[in-house]
Amino acid sequence: MTDATSRRATRARHDALVELLRDGVDGVEALAGRVGVSSSTVRRDLARLQREGRIARTYGGALVRDTFTERSFGESARIHQEAKAAIAEAALPLVPEGGTVFLDAGTTCLALARRLVGRGPLTVVTRGLEAALLLVRSDDVRVVVLGGEVRPLSHGVVGALSSLSLERLAFDVAFLGADAVDPERGIGEPTLEEIHVKEVAASRASSVVVLADSSKLAPATLPAWLPLEPTWTLVTGPDAGPASAAGVARQRLRESLVAVVVAD
Repeated sequence: MTDATSRRATRARHDALVELLRDGVDGVEALAGRVGVSSSTVRRDLARLQREGRIARTYGGALVRDTFTERSFGESARIHQEAKAAIAEAALPLVPEGGTVFLDAGTTCLALARRLVGRGPLTVVTRGLEAALLLVRSDDVRVVVLGGEVRPLSHGVVGALSSLSLERLAFDVAFLGADAVDPERGIGEPTLEEIHVKEVAASRASSVVVLADSSKLAPATLPAWLPLEPTWTLVTGPDAGPASAAGVARQRLRESLVAVVVAD
């Protein structure tokens, strides 16, 4: 068999493994029997597919990473409302009285903004347009909006002006949203610009809290990632059983020393 033929066979086998995983076949022995290779070969294949970001390994199996499609702000606001409200309530004790916090864009961070109205004195620096408009109604909350380009789907501000502003500020806590949270890759976003803003904000904060409902803990394919630090905290929703993809991700995050708070 030539090298080119061997590479084609490997690619075909990898594609077959991904399809089998989509169909719910995830045991190594079962996969090996279906594609006609040894278990050790399947383990190597799964490890390679994991490195390429096509699958996520779980205890005793694997899951296919779904292709990510970014939702509009309005669409995101209509889903997982109860979980986001619970996450915001669980995150509220992490807001320092009289402190300065960074509040990311996104609907989960907006849920926290709703809880901050009337809870000053507090300074909130945000890149979220809706959060700024909501919090400015509160007399005891000082609101600072970052400059930059507004992304049409997330309504979040990004770009050089955002980064420049953040580099001149300091925060007691940075509350970050995420389109995905992966135990190995960290926080996932559809653009490098959004990841960069989050990275700069996190670097200027004494502590970092990631707010993400359990749907964000399912495997996803995104182009830009920010690694999670062991000192960070994840506040997530209650709707993930231990055997689900989100439940497995929560356990793996705990094992990596990230503090995980599950909202009631």
